[in-house]
Amino acid sequence: MIRALAAMAGWLALVSASAPAPVAQDLITGDTLPRNLSEFHFFTDGIGHTPNDRVVGYELNTALFSDYAVKNRFVYVPEGQTATYNADGVFEFPVGSALIKSFGYPADFRDADSPVRWLETRVLLRRADGWVALPYVWNEDGTDAVLRRAGRRIPVTWIDAQGEQQSLDYRVPNQNQCKTCHSSNDEIALIGPNARNLNDGRRLAQWVDWSILDRAPDDAPRVPVWDDESDGTLDERARAYIDINCAHCHSRTGSASNSGLFLGYNEMDEVARGILKRPVAAGRGSGGRDYDIEPGHPERSIFVYRMRSRDPGVAMPELGRGMLHEEGIALIERYIAAMDERS
Repeated sequence: MIRALAAMAGWLALVSASAPAPVAQDLITGDTLPRNLSEFHFFTDGIGHTPNDRVVGYELNTALFSDYAVKNRFVYVPEGQTATYNADGVFEFPVGSALIKSFGYPADFRDADSPVRWLETRVLLRRADGWVALPYVWNEDGTDAVLRRAGRRIPVTWIDAQGEQQSLDYRVPNQNQCKTCHSSNDEIALIGPNARNLNDGRRLAQWVDWSILDRAPDDAPRVPVWDDESDGTLDERARAYIDINCAHCHSRTGSASNSGLFLGYNEMDEVARGILKRPVAAGRGSGGRDYDIEPGHPERSIFVYRMRSRDPGVAMPELGRGMLHEEGIALIERYIAAMDERS
């Protein structure tokens, strides 16, 4: 009997030692800023690939452009709680939730098995007084990421999908820049996790099955995949692209609310969407053009001019872009060119 009890104790100790530590709920809801990403226990491996219990990976129909970086997205909701569905905006997540997004570059975009160099992981923590945004930078050997509240520049090179070598001083945002993009009514808000951008016909139901979301109505709205010509009209795909890349600032509650340019997917006012809208404050940001969008004329539209600029005082979006998104620009040029000039 003694030997049996000793054997059982040894087995329990072995199981306990091998089981991953649970997500550190106290660090999500507390008032500290952990130095290392690993302290949260979001992942059971060092590099952040294998999610812990209740940490679920997800994708978006149309994602924000971030200098061609690839992204791994994860959501965490505490046991026994769920996010609240919202048809018109982002979901309401309970205190203790977290959104985790990693950015990196494959050595060669043409090779699906090419190793990815992960540069940073951004986390959004839902605390009692609102969301907190923190940027973590990965160390050279990929074993952990360290909090860098002041941001960082990281030189990176890769081979793009056309076989051309690209190089970039990748910019990790500082904590205040995180707040700029994630601002709504002067509070930090989410951007991506909403019904229309998560709805691909199955993902919302999976979130319900995984006890992440409280419900997934059959009539949930949906935006198309921006670069899939078989998915939605040109107008729908362009507006989906504009929504995710621009509307977090260009909304009635965002940091660019004083511009009068409101670019949400469901915005009905054509002038508010930029069509034959004159800029609030003319200057070099307008490039000498009269309208944000001049129907039929992308070359005369401020919108395209600013998308094509790398000048920090002109370029849009203002943050998170050091390169031109040629494919995205081409989509918006086609969208404007196809507009009836009488609009």
